[in-house]
Amino acid sequence: MSKVPLTSKGAEMLRAELTDLKGVQRPQVIQAIAEAREHGDLKENAEYHAAREQQSFIEGRIKEIEGKLSHAQIIDVTQMNAGGKVIFGATVDLLDMETDESVTYRIVGDDEADIKQGLISFSSPLARAIIGKTEGDDVEFQSPGGLREYEIEAVRYV
Repeated sequence: MSKVPLTSKGAEMLRAELTDLKGVQRPQVIQAIAEAREHGDLKENAEYHAAREQQSFIEGRIKEIEGKLSHAQIIDVTQMNAGGKVIFGATVDLLDMETDESVTYRIVGDDEADIKQGLISFSSPLARAIIGKTEGDDVEFQSPGGLREYEIEAVRYV
């Protein structure tokens, strides 16, 4: 499997979730299963089945996170000299040429992307259009809603 880019902050968040799953949630669900077994007949025990389902989810998520971290190429943008260009991990201030609204996005890996928090995937149409550009450049790209045009106002490596 090829390496998947991940920001250092994204890797920290995955490690924190993994620690919580292994150290807190897994022991809690094991305790819940043990308590549910004490209630008798397992065939008709809803608590037992719910706890087993939760355990299955937790174990699956642990494997998923461990897989992501083992195949991750962790990129610390603060350690890179990009010369003012938009790169993976950069925070970019954009001016929408149509509405004159400013927006800020950080380019991250697919697993970290969350548009509500201003995190866009490096594989998104906007990110592909702005990667390699510098402050002051105009960028056009095809969005699902049609052709959009932005001006890059600032590029930061935080």
